Amino acid sequence: MPRTPTPPVLLGDEPGSFRRSVLADRHPAIIRQVREAFPYDAGVGRALDALAANCARGVLEPLPADAPDLGRWRSWGLDDHLGTSWYDVPWLWSESYFYRRLLDAVGYFAPGVWQGIDPFRPFKLAELDSPETDGELAALDALTALSAEERGRALLHGSLWGNRADLGFRLSDADAEERAAVPGLVADDGDALWAALEGAASVCLVADNAGRELVPDLLLLSHLLTERRIGRAVLHVKPYPYYVSDATPADVLDAVRRLVAAGGGAGAAGEHGRRLWAALSDGTLTVRAHPFSASPLPYTDMPDDLRADFAAASVTILKGDLNYRRLVGDRLWPPTTPFADVTDYFPGTVAALRTLKSDVITGLSARTEAALTASEGQGWRIGGTRALIQVRGV
Repeated sequence: MPRTPTPPVLLGDEPGSFRRSVLADRHPAIIRQVREAFPYDAGVGRALDALAANCARGVLEPLPADAPDLGRWRSWGLDDHLGTSWYDVPWLWSESYFYRRLLDAVGYFAPGVWQGIDPFRPFKLAELDSPETDGELAALDALTALSAEERGRALLHGSLWGNRADLGFRLSDADAEERAAVPGLVADDGDALWAALEGAASVCLVADNAGRELVPDLLLLSHLLTERRIGRAVLHVKPYPYYVSDATPADVLDAVRRLVAAGGGAGAAGEHGRRLWAALSDGTLTVRAHPFSASPLPYTDMPDDLRADFAAASVTILKGDLNYRRLVGDRLWPPTTPFADVTDYFPGTVAALRTLKSDVITGLSARTEAALTASEGQGWRIGGTRALIQVRGV
């Protein structure tokens, strides 16, 4: 367990905090976006209105008695939180439960015309088919002139900074795309990550977002399988739509098809797409959608079968802000808390690739923290213009 005193789990109750703005502002915005994306019938409209009102003024209400995952949510602590304000339960828990309740409101799990329909799919496809994606895929052709090492580094940073392609983040920050970003790594264990990947037999990559982030994640896996000669890769995604843009198995297929078709299939993107298609077919690349991936709990509580999956990998790479919060614990650690201390429970070598979009951070030097705070206050934690690569070996 961590050798640093453990701060309390973050709640959403602090006035003026980023966490409270997610619950008070982002979630209602997401409900409005979802309602406008489909010609939902009056019943779904009423359910969405009720959820919006409940989030604003109410307390956590139970899942339907026939919910297919009711037992699982009860094991995750649902009974302990029912009747409590959304702002007074752990922030990670309230965010996760919001998305589960949203799926109920749109009829995702119930028999009917909307069963199994991803309420976020229009946003994901629009991003995947955007001119920005066209440009990013066309730029892959220029990488062929580089060495394998240089290509790998470029694809690693593409995967890292692709985390800015986060639809939920943009819904709560309309200027996220236009803001003059000052990208910079606040921690860079890139060399340690490449060393860990050298000769690795297998890699787990725990994905975050679909669309313009999932594509570079897949490109990185394609490179590792072909250029670094890694024998096997496992891609972990969410079992159902979650956090607006989080990747599901269907999103993986959409992304691979997008690569295969890019530029008529003639360029580097098409070649990567065909490699990934073949890897999925022969089992070199496996997609997993474990139920715990959409749980409201940190990875310290992961079930034994998921722990065994990570333990079997030479390296596990966790992408994105939410996975980082679940990895280190959704707590306001002192930023200089060693990353190794708060991840020493994790089985095997673990790496985090993350663009900073929430308050949680560990593993910074005192000099780095002081410089960031002096120049940006606390905004560097949540603005999406800073990133990190952190590694804890075995």
